[in-house]
Amino acid sequence: MQNKKSTTGVTDQRVIKKYPNRRLYDTDTSSYITLSEVKQLVMDSEPFVVLDAKTSEDLTRSILLQIILEEESNESPMFTAPVLASVIRFYGNAMQGLMGGYLENNIQSLLDVQSKFSEQSKNLSPEMWAKFVAMQSPALQAMMGGNLDQSKNMLQQMQDQMQKQTDQMLDAFGIKR
Repeated sequence: MQNKKSTTGVTDQRVIKKYPNRRLYDTDTSSYITLSEVKQLVMDSEPFVVLDAKTSEDLTRSILLQIILEEESNESPMFTAPVLASVIRFYGNAMQGLMGGYLENNIQSLLDVQSKFSEQSKNLSPEMWAKFVAMQSPALQAMMGGNLDQSKNMLQQMQDQMQKQTDQMLDAFGIKR
């Protein structure tokens, strides 16, 4: 891959332009590509940016959300309906900053662990690599399960504390629930 500099000033990213006819043009290969090919770039951890061909507006986030929606409709969903309803309920709310930052940090931690695993496994033989991959999934599941349990407990405590503070405030004003 050549070093590219997009109009957003980011280097070493593949630039994909989105045209009004909804087609995606890969400037690296000088050809039109599909959304599934963009998904493959994501899966290959290839850095890219999607720009509007006319305005040079960064559309990467909307393309990634489109890929997630397509995946959700084709295979098993990432989140259950009640979880999505809760996310929507808090989105745009005061909890967005807290929840968004918290989820972002958790996902970044997982990515850091995966990159360390990947870096440490570069010198493994094919047999050792197969064993490593076989045990990586259960190890990550155990780690993330513990992390999620801790997160659940923390959020429950936070909700309980907010409820107590609200009750105290209402009591102070003489309002009975």
